[in-house]
Amino acid sequence: MEERATDSFEDWLRSRLAGRGLRGKAAAVLEVLLSQPRRASFGSASELAQLAGVNVATVTRTAQALGFTGWPALQQELRARYLSSLSAGQVAAEHSGNGSPSARSLRRDLDSLALLNRRMDERVLLTIAEAVAAARRTVIVADGSYAAVGLALAHNARLAGYPVTAVTLGDAELANTMAALGHGDVLVAISFWRLYESTVLAANVARSRGVRVFAVTDAASPALAEAAEEVVMVPAEGEAFFPSLTAGMAVAQALVTQLAAVDPARTGASIEAAEAMWGRFGLLHRRPVAGDHS
Repeated sequence: MEERATDSFEDWLRSRLAGRGLRGKAAAVLEVLLSQPRRASFGSASELAQLAGVNVATVTRTAQALGFTGWPALQQELRARYLSSLSAGQVAAEHSGNGSPSARSLRRDLDSLALLNRRMDERVLLTIAEAVAAARRTVIVADGSYAAVGLALAHNARLAGYPVTAVTLGDAELANTMAALGHGDVLVAISFWRLYESTVLAANVARSRGVRVFAVTDAASPALAEAAEEVVMVPAEGEAFFPSLTAGMAVAQALVTQLAAVDPARTGASIEAAEAMWGRFGLLHRRPVAGDHS
């Protein structure tokens, strides 16, 4: 999918200024972000300060002026947007390095989970969980490898007692599903890296039909962000040519755990019914043994 002009690196940064602009030393920091996105994406705050000829405090204030809590939060989205402008081969080249690729990948995921834990707004997850619990039905749109996150979320949400389905099998199924959505429904759009056009389109169509829309992504385009009531920003940088889904899976797990707590009685009854049906169909290799386990 080609990047629209409104999705360009410069347009995204300038749009966050809301017409105010930046002056003096903050403008110098912004100029480095625009002119050297790779160095800004991978460098430290002190390195960026040196490039701009300012101190680290100015870098922090500039990040805050752009609507972030500080440089680390700005860099997370900056880097995701920089990587989304590259081809798969270019992304792989950015991550070439010393040591075992598998070890680097594990360390990257651990760092992403730590970052997610520090920055996750629990209020947003509660809002989404309550919306799903109150919805007539919820549709999760996730394509390609991102379907894994959507399928896991939908499976566990149904187990928790809620009518949630994931659409992952192509545009025809998605179009048919969108035609049936309306007021009282929820759509959760999941996409990372360069984003799937069909996912962005589905979010906008759903919003126009009165559906509550939420997004889980690493760097939302304006088209996706404007359609969504809330956007959950998830670190998705991997060590190879594809994004990592580890943090996305963690968000799905956190969200369904929050959902199960909305109405414990409903979830408990749903799980008991499922457990009984698992036994009837003989699905499990290991089965619970009746009796006292004290």
